[in-house]
Amino acid sequence: MRLSNLIPVRAGAVLTGALLVFALAACAPANPSATGTPSIQVTDKALPSSHVHGLTVDGDTGQVLLATHDGLFDMTKQPATKIGGTNDLMGFTIGKDGIFYASGHPGQGSDLPNPLGLIKSTDGGQRWEKLSRQGESDFHAMATTKSGIVAYDGELRSSPDGKTWKTVAAAFAPAVLAGHPDSDIVLGTTTEGIQRSTDGGTTWTLNTTGPVIQYAAFATPDEAAGVAPDGTVYYSSDGGATWTEKGRIDGEVLAIAAVKGGGGNPRIWAATPDGIFVSTEDGTSFHPAV
Repeated sequence: MRLSNLIPVRAGAVLTGALLVFALAACAPANPSATGTPSIQVTDKALPSSHVHGLTVDGDTGQVLLATHDGLFDMTKQPATKIGGTNDLMGFTIGKDGIFYASGHPGQGSDLPNPLGLIKSTDGGQRWEKLSRQGESDFHAMATTKSGIVAYDGELRSSPDGKTWKTVAAAFAPAVLAGHPDSDIVLGTTTEGIQRSTDGGTTWTLNTTGPVIQYAAFATPDEAAGVAPDGTVYYSSDGGATWTEKGRIDGEVLAIAAVKGGGGNPRIWAATPDGIFVSTEDGTSFHPAV
């Protein structure tokens, strides 16, 4: 994988196509009656599933988790190992104390409702407990904050406990929601730019001077990473208020994750059709994670 760009720009049509994918992901509301929604296809065997919906890394253990149409996988094992049952995890995030939260649709043989609503796991994804909105919500974007959970199912919603929800007055559809369990800053990626909240998702402001970012993730309460539709990698040291351009990486980016690194350089992971890649230099360069 060369250090050039996340989405190779062979011609203007390629970049236009990437932007179109972003627009569809950001603007299409979730359909609770559907059994799944399209996502980027992985065409080889580098990843364990053909539909990738999320990437998360445990900063304490280094465990790399891939949330997919076919369930949750531990990518730190070779070959990748499925954790728990087969459910389509359209939304996935980790909160305080290592609690997993997810949404989506039940897989074959699952006794969970469709759509899943919000479910949680306290044993690393082996078993899931129903929390709320079962049969109602398929959250395609989710983030945990100091105040609770922010999620999008066609409406932007927030919850202090995962059980009671309020609808947020927001005129945008986030492709990705990014937050940190020790902060109330939330980022929502849109084709117009980053939407940013500093109060746990209650109010939002569009960053009109920053880059358009498709994927975002927090490494610490202040440090965030972002990837633009053209593959440019960005870094923020102030919770997404301002961004600095870093490197680029080949291949379609399916999801990113970030954790605190040494020397002020967060570690950034990217899932691509060629596998999982990591940067230990806040996005300046990447190499295969395995």
